[in-house]
Amino acid sequence: MEILAAFDLTQSYRGAAEVCGVSHNTVRSYVKALEAGPLAPIARQRGRITDPYPPQMESLVDKSRGKIRGDVVHGKLVALGYTGSIGTTRYVLAGLKSKYKAQNARVHRP
Repeated sequence: MEILAAFDLTQSYRGAAEVCGVSHNTVRSYVKALEAGPLAPIARQRGRITDPYPPQMESLVDKSRGKIRGDVVHGKLVALGYTGSIGTTRYVLAGLKSKYKAQNARVHRP
């Protein structure tokens, strides 16, 4: 059930919270926001600085079978014009490597 509809039904923060399965503080913030006027605009999703480079990073991970280091990938991306930090490169690379390992795990059957 929607939070505001539950509040209209119960006229209680705690009652609406029990119906919706959320905190009474959450119900209170929704009601206060409704009383204050139109809802605040939703924050836009920002892109990452690495968004133009995933194909290059994925190909490097595939070629190395998930063994390539972050500093090596960062050096290759800097040569392509990447301006981000090595920490960001390592963070994105860790996600790509874990995805690669999950997709290429050897299945042992009894």
